[in-house]
Amino acid sequence: MINVRTVTASRYVTPLREGGSLPAIIEADDDGLYVLKFRGAGQGPKALVAELLAGEIGRAVGLPVPEIVFVELSAELARTEPDAEIQSLIGASAGLNVALDYLPGSVTFDPLAFVPEMRLASAIVWFDAFVCNVDRTARNVNMLIWHRRLWLIDHGASLYFHHSWTSRDQHATRPFTLIKDHALLKYADELAEVDAEMAALLTPDKLAAIVQLIPESWLSNDPGFAGIPAQREAYLSYFLLRLQASDVFVQEAIRARSSHL
Repeated sequence: MINVRTVTASRYVTPLREGGSLPAIIEADDDGLYVLKFRGAGQGPKALVAELLAGEIGRAVGLPVPEIVFVELSAELARTEPDAEIQSLIGASAGLNVALDYLPGSVTFDPLAFVPEMRLASAIVWFDAFVCNVDRTARNVNMLIWHRRLWLIDHGASLYFHHSWTSRDQHATRPFTLIKDHALLKYADELAEVDAEMAALLTPDKLAAIVQLIPESWLSNDPGFAGIPAQREAYLSYFLLRLQASDVFVQEAIRARSSHL
Protein backbone atom coordinates (compact mmCIF):
# COMPACT_ATOMS: atom_id res chain seq x y z
CA MET A 1 0.00 0.00 0.00
CA ILE A 2 1.27 3.46 -0.93
CA ASN A 3 0.67 6.03 1.77
CA VAL A 4 1.58 9.71 1.93
CA ARG A 5 1.46 11.33 5.35
CA THR A 6 -0.27 14.65 5.96
CA VAL A 7 1.33 17.20 8.27
CA THR A 8 0.35 20.75 9.22
CA ALA A 9 2.73 23.66 8.71
CA SER A 10 3.47 25.34 12.04
CA ARG A 11 6.22 27.78 11.02
CA TYR A 12 7.55 29.36 7.86
CA VAL A 13 11.34 29.12 8.26
CA THR A 14 13.00 30.58 5.18
CA PRO A 15 12.45 30.92 1.44
CA LEU A 16 14.61 29.07 -1.07
CA ARG A 17 15.11 31.64 -3.80
CA GLU A 18 15.39 29.17 -6.62
CA GLY A 19 13.01 27.45 -8.99
CA GLY A 20 9.74 28.59 -10.47
CA SER A 21 7.72 27.15 -7.59
CA LEU A 22 9.31 29.51 -5.01
CA PRO A 23 9.82 26.72 -2.45
CA ALA A 24 10.46 27.33 1.23
CA ILE A 25 11.64 25.46 4.27
CA ILE A 26 8.83 25.04 6.78
CA GLU A 27 8.46 23.35 10.14
CA ALA A 28 5.49 21.05 10.65
CA ASP A 29 3.52 19.82 13.63
CA ASP A 30 5.60 16.62 13.73
CA ASP A 31 8.69 18.81 14.44
CA GLY A 32 10.11 17.93 11.03
CA LEU A 33 11.52 20.34 8.46
CA TYR A 34 10.27 20.13 4.88
CA VAL A 35 10.82 21.86 1.55
CA LEU A 36 7.33 23.08 0.69
CA LYS A 37 6.07 23.55 -2.87
CA PHE A 38 3.24 26.08 -2.95
CA ARG A 39 -0.01 25.43 -4.77
CA GLY A 40 -0.38 29.18 -5.30
CA ALA A 41 2.94 29.58 -7.14
CA GLY A 42 2.94 30.56 -10.80
CA GLN A 43 2.89 27.00 -12.16
CA GLY A 44 -0.23 26.18 -10.18
CA PRO A 45 -1.40 22.82 -8.85
CA LYS A 46 -0.20 20.91 -11.94
CA ALA A 47 3.39 21.37 -10.72
CA LEU A 48 2.34 19.75 -7.43
CA VAL A 49 0.70 16.88 -9.29
CA ALA A 50 3.94 16.29 -11.18
CA GLU A 51 5.98 16.51 -7.97
CA LEU A 52 3.75 13.97 -6.29
CA LEU A 53 3.38 11.48 -9.16
CA ALA A 54 6.98 11.54 -10.35
CA GLY A 55 8.37 11.50 -6.84
CA GLU A 56 6.25 8.57 -5.72
CA ILE A 57 7.05 6.64 -8.91
CA GLY A 58 10.73 7.23 -8.20
CA ARG A 59 10.31 5.98 -4.66
CA ALA A 60 8.30 2.99 -5.88
CA VAL A 61 11.18 1.79 -8.04
CA GLY A 62 13.72 2.30 -5.27
CA LEU A 63 15.28 5.57 -6.35
CA PRO A 64 16.59 7.91 -3.62
CA VAL A 65 13.77 10.46 -3.43
CA PRO A 66 13.16 12.12 -0.03
CA GLU A 67 9.87 11.35 1.69
CA ILE A 68 6.96 13.24 0.16
CA VAL A 69 4.22 14.60 2.43
CA PHE A 70 1.03 16.56 2.04
CA VAL A 71 1.12 19.81 3.99
CA GLU A 72 -1.89 21.67 5.33
CA LEU A 73 -1.04 25.35 5.16
CA SER A 74 -2.99 28.02 7.01
CA ALA A 75 -3.24 31.55 5.65
CA GLU A 76 -2.58 32.69 9.23
CA LEU A 77 1.12 31.90 8.78
CA ALA A 78 1.35 34.92 6.48
CA ARG A 79 0.73 37.33 9.38
CA THR A 80 4.24 36.90 10.80
CA GLU A 81 6.00 37.36 7.45
CA PRO A 82 7.24 40.88 6.61
CA ASP A 83 7.80 40.11 2.93
CA ALA A 84 4.69 41.00 0.90
CA GLU A 85 5.50 38.42 -1.78
CA ILE A 86 5.68 35.64 0.79
CA GLN A 87 2.46 36.84 2.43
CA SER A 88 0.69 36.69 -0.93
CA LEU A 89 2.11 33.26 -1.75
CA ILE A 90 1.03 31.76 1.58
CA GLY A 91 -2.43 33.28 1.25
CA ALA A 92 -2.86 31.91 -2.27
CA SER A 93 -1.71 28.47 -1.15
CA ALA A 94 -3.92 28.01 1.91
CA GLY A 95 -5.04 24.40 2.06
CA LEU A 96 -3.24 21.29 0.84
CA ASN A 97 0.26 21.53 -0.60
CA VAL A 98 3.14 19.12 -1.10
CA ALA A 99 6.62 18.97 0.42
CA LEU A 100 9.76 16.89 0.52
CA ASP A 101 11.74 15.97 3.59
CA TYR A 102 14.47 18.58 4.14
CA LEU A 103 18.01 17.18 3.96
CA PRO A 104 20.09 19.43 6.27
CA GLY A 105 23.70 19.89 5.24
CA SER A 106 23.20 18.46 1.76
CA VAL A 107 25.16 19.88 -1.18
CA THR A 108 24.41 20.10 -4.88
CA PHE A 109 25.62 17.16 -6.94
CA ASP A 110 28.96 17.84 -8.61
CA PRO A 111 30.21 15.18 -11.08
CA LEU A 112 33.79 16.20 -10.32
CA ALA A 113 33.32 15.32 -6.66
CA PHE A 114 30.88 12.42 -6.85
CA VAL A 115 30.68 9.78 -9.59
CA PRO A 116 27.42 7.79 -9.46
CA GLU A 117 27.26 4.05 -10.00
CA MET A 118 26.38 3.10 -13.57
CA ARG A 119 23.31 1.14 -12.48
CA LEU A 120 21.91 4.03 -10.45
CA ALA A 121 22.65 6.55 -13.20
CA SER A 122 20.89 4.31 -15.73
CA ALA A 123 17.85 3.97 -13.48
CA ILE A 124 17.66 7.74 -13.01
CA VAL A 125 17.93 8.42 -16.75
CA TRP A 126 15.23 5.82 -17.41
CA PHE A 127 12.99 7.34 -14.76
CA ASP A 128 13.39 10.90 -16.06
CA ALA A 129 12.61 9.77 -19.60
CA PHE A 130 9.56 7.88 -18.33
CA VAL A 131 8.10 10.95 -16.58
CA CYS A 132 9.45 13.43 -19.17
CA ASN A 133 11.47 15.39 -16.63
CA VAL A 134 13.01 18.37 -18.45
CA ASP A 135 14.88 19.57 -15.38
CA ARG A 136 17.90 17.36 -14.64
CA THR A 137 20.54 19.04 -16.76
CA ALA A 138 24.04 20.39 -16.10
CA ARG A 139 22.48 23.82 -15.69
CA ASN A 140 20.04 22.62 -13.05
CA VAL A 141 20.89 19.14 -11.82
CA ASN A 142 18.19 18.84 -9.12
CA MET A 143 20.30 16.28 -7.29
CA LEU A 144 21.83 16.52 -3.84
CA ILE A 145 24.56 14.66 -2.01
CA TRP A 146 23.57 13.87 1.55
CA HIS A 147 25.40 11.43 3.81
CA ARG A 148 27.52 10.40 0.80
CA ARG A 149 24.45 9.37 -1.13
CA LEU A 150 22.79 10.84 -4.21
CA TRP A 151 19.24 12.17 -3.75
CA LEU A 152 16.72 13.29 -6.39
CA ILE A 153 14.64 16.41 -5.81
CA ASP A 154 12.31 18.80 -7.67
CA HIS A 155 10.08 16.93 -10.12
CA GLY A 156 7.55 19.70 -10.66
CA ALA A 157 8.71 20.15 -14.26
CA SER A 158 7.92 16.52 -15.11
CA LEU A 159 4.85 15.60 -17.18
CA TYR A 160 5.14 19.05 -18.76
CA PHE A 161 2.49 18.23 -21.35
CA HIS A 162 -0.27 18.02 -18.72
CA HIS A 163 -0.42 21.81 -18.55
CA SER A 164 -2.31 21.60 -21.85
CA TRP A 165 -3.50 18.15 -22.82
CA THR A 166 -6.51 15.94 -23.34
CA SER A 167 -7.12 12.23 -22.89
CA ARG A 168 -6.66 11.84 -26.65
CA ASP A 169 -3.05 12.99 -26.62
CA GLN A 170 -0.39 10.40 -27.42
CA HIS A 171 2.57 11.70 -25.41
CA ALA A 172 3.04 8.25 -23.90
CA THR A 173 4.43 6.69 -27.07
CA ARG A 174 6.80 9.52 -28.02
CA PRO A 175 10.56 9.51 -27.41
CA PHE A 176 11.92 12.03 -24.95
CA THR A 177 14.46 13.87 -27.08
CA LEU A 178 15.52 16.22 -24.28
CA ILE A 179 17.19 13.25 -22.58
CA LYS A 180 20.29 14.24 -24.57
CA ASP A 181 20.85 17.02 -22.00
CA HIS A 182 20.57 14.79 -18.93
CA ALA A 183 23.31 15.36 -16.36
CA LEU A 184 23.87 11.62 -15.83
CA LEU A 185 23.50 10.35 -19.39
CA LYS A 186 27.20 9.62 -19.88
CA TYR A 187 27.15 7.27 -16.88
CA ALA A 188 24.01 5.40 -17.99
CA ASP A 189 25.41 2.34 -19.74
CA GLU A 190 22.87 -0.17 -18.40
CA LEU A 191 19.65 1.29 -19.79
CA ALA A 192 18.44 -1.91 -21.43
CA GLU A 193 18.92 -3.93 -18.26
CA VAL A 194 17.25 -1.28 -16.11
CA ASP A 195 14.29 -1.14 -18.51
CA ALA A 196 13.33 -4.72 -17.71
CA GLU A 197 13.66 -4.13 -13.96
CA MET A 198 11.48 -1.03 -13.98
CA ALA A 199 8.74 -2.75 -15.96
CA ALA A 200 8.59 -5.47 -13.31
CA LEU A 201 8.42 -2.96 -10.45
CA LEU A 202 5.77 -0.63 -11.88
CA THR A 203 2.75 -2.89 -11.85
CA PRO A 204 -0.65 -1.55 -12.97
CA ASP A 205 -1.94 -1.76 -9.41
CA LYS A 206 1.00 0.22 -8.07
CA LEU A 207 0.63 2.93 -10.72
CA ALA A 208 -3.11 3.11 -10.09
CA ALA A 209 -2.48 3.55 -6.36
CA ILE A 210 -0.03 6.40 -7.04
CA VAL A 211 -2.50 8.18 -9.33
CA GLN A 212 -5.20 7.88 -6.67
CA LEU A 213 -3.03 9.94 -4.32
CA ILE A 214 -3.75 13.15 -6.26
CA PRO A 215 -6.03 15.38 -4.18
CA GLU A 216 -9.25 16.30 -5.96
CA SER A 217 -8.62 20.00 -5.34
CA TRP A 218 -5.56 19.79 -7.59
CA LEU A 219 -7.54 18.41 -10.52
CA SER A 220 -10.42 20.87 -10.81
CA ASN A 221 -11.29 23.09 -13.77
CA ASP A 222 -9.30 21.34 -16.48
CA PRO A 223 -11.18 22.02 -19.73
CA GLY A 224 -9.65 19.01 -21.48
CA PHE A 225 -11.62 16.50 -19.44
CA ALA A 226 -15.19 15.74 -18.47
CA GLY A 227 -14.33 15.51 -14.79
CA ILE A 228 -11.87 14.39 -12.13
CA PRO A 229 -12.24 10.63 -12.79
CA ALA A 230 -11.36 11.24 -16.45
CA GLN A 231 -8.23 13.15 -15.43
CA ARG A 232 -7.09 10.37 -13.13
CA GLU A 233 -7.73 7.85 -15.88
CA ALA A 234 -5.65 9.92 -18.31
CA TYR A 235 -2.65 9.91 -15.97
CA LEU A 236 -2.93 6.18 -15.41
CA SER A 237 -3.36 5.54 -19.12
CA TYR A 238 -0.27 7.62 -19.84
CA PHE A 239 1.87 5.65 -17.40
CA LEU A 240 0.64 2.26 -18.59
CA LEU A 241 1.13 3.11 -22.26
CA ARG A 242 4.51 4.70 -21.52
CA LEU A 243 5.63 1.51 -19.82
CA GLN A 244 4.52 -0.63 -22.75
CA ALA A 245 6.33 1.68 -25.17
CA SER A 246 9.46 2.07 -23.03
CA ASP A 247 11.72 0.86 -25.84
CA VAL A 248 10.94 4.11 -27.66
CA PHE A 249 12.48 6.36 -25.03
CA VAL A 250 15.16 3.85 -23.97
CA GLN A 251 16.53 3.62 -27.52
CA GLU A 252 16.40 7.41 -27.79
CA ALA A 253 18.51 7.67 -24.63
CA ILE A 254 20.97 5.04 -25.90
CA ARG A 255 21.36 6.90 -29.20
CA ALA A 256 21.83 10.22 -27.39
CA ARG A 257 24.46 8.72 -25.12
CA SER A 258 26.35 7.19 -28.05
CA SER A 259 26.49 10.51 -29.85
CA HIS A 260 28.09 12.18 -26.82
CA LEU A 261 30.75 9.55 -26.14
